[in-house]
Amino acid sequence: MSAKAIEGLVPSLVWQRFYEISQVPRPSKSEEKIRTYLRNFAVENNLVFNEDETGNIVIHVKATPGFENAPIIVLQSHVDMVCEKNKGTEHDFMNDPIKIIRVGEWIKADGTTLGADNGIGAAAALALATDDGFTHGPLELLFTVDEETGLTGANHLQKNFISGKTLLNLDTEEDGAFYVGCSGGMDTLGILDVEYGKINTNKNLFSIFVNGLKGGHSGINIADGRANAIKLLALILDKLNQLDYQLLSIQGGSKRNAIAREAEALILINENDESQMRELVNEFTIESSLEYKYTDPELRVSIIKKDQDSLKNQKAFAENFKKKVINSLLAMPHGVVSMNPTIPGLVETSTNLATVNMSSTDLKIGTSQRSSIENAKKNIGRAVQSVFNLVEAKVLVTDGYPGWQPNIDSNILKLAKSVFIELFNKEPEIKAVHAGLECGILGDKFPGLDMISFGPTIEGAHSPDERVKIDDVNKFYKLLKAILSELALKK
Repeated sequence: MSAKAIEGLVPSLVWQRFYEISQVPRPSKSEEKIRTYLRNFAVENNLVFNEDETGNIVIHVKATPGFENAPIIVLQSHVDMVCEKNKGTEHDFMNDPIKIIRVGEWIKADGTTLGADNGIGAAAALALATDDGFTHGPLELLFTVDEETGLTGANHLQKNFISGKTLLNLDTEEDGAFYVGCSGGMDTLGILDVEYGKINTNKNLFSIFVNGLKGGHSGINIADGRANAIKLLALILDKLNQLDYQLLSIQGGSKRNAIAREAEALILINENDESQMRELVNEFTIESSLEYKYTDPELRVSIIKKDQDSLKNQKAFAENFKKKVINSLLAMPHGVVSMNPTIPGLVETSTNLATVNMSSTDLKIGTSQRSSIENAKKNIGRAVQSVFNLVEAKVLVTDGYPGWQPNIDSNILKLAKSVFIELFNKEPEIKAVHAGLECGILGDKFPGLDMISFGPTIEGAHSPDERVKIDDVNKFYKLLKAILSELALKK
């Protein structure tokens, strides 16, 4: 269907640009084809552009005649997309175009991610470049690469790459809201050398498996009160300490930016202790199910007896090392640390116990910290490091990026609110997100940059359910043009 899906949609310029973008493969870290599209677009429309070594591109759009002295405004979006598809869908994200379909009041893709995140923002920026139906000052259209997997483009921007002092980020997904802040982040990893003791093969082998949890994004969902599978498993293992058991392995979590949904431990226990073990675990499961009745109603703990033959080549943790692992997981902070005092409901600082992985020689405990305040992020990171120090783990701190501290007195926010009220006769919502946006990095690289972020309604981003609401794209583009006109008129 693809091209027919956008027939008759307004604003036609935005939908045409979005269609063109959707036909260009653009996985994160493989953006050469979309960069070629941007270069060609600039040349075909007689626009000057610059490109840096990382692959970021800025296209310069001249002001409406008579408004050359208006302030330069930066419009920023990223060109890469998350590439996910449904089971059974045949699609090569490196070579195939996205198949766009219209479903009622929505545009989505046929079995894959749509790429409206952030393709619709990029399309709106490109539409502005050739739209002569509104007044604006000089524009810098900034397109960054590899936002989804590492914020790479923003991180490597040179300080002279843009000159505007006001920036409109077009990468949020909620109609009627202006975002004015985001969290910064860092990862703190603890590495323990595994210490083994003598294994008792006369004991029976069991798997204890925690699953059924919702998990979720470690920023967006951290305040929802959801259970952490690694924490639950550590509590179970601690409860079982009243029995004589050996711990062979422990694994949990999947991603650094996700709340752990599943965790599993292998243990050896005396045959005559099996009944009591099951009673203790059942008691724990009932108590935890009550605790998480509303946030994780599908919580399950399974005890599975394993074949003794699988004990071949297995080793058991030394008793002191077993206690060290369990105590470090119990002591590790997890969850909300503080709330923002000016924006109701916004988490300001949090930490996530994300993963436990082990090899034959080491055990790695992965955590991530977030805050819109740099010092608060470092402080909770230091607290995590101190737990690792107590168990003599090697500590690695990686992937740090700055937050964007909310400024409700921002000049661009005040102007955008005024324009929004005039257009839609209602107040916009003012929000911040407890997750990373490129604005945090941009604000750090360009001190004093005045920023807001906004966009149309996008649901299901990063999944094949992704869809963008047709009417909200029209509202988004009207708002964007009205803000730019007001900025030019206020020169």
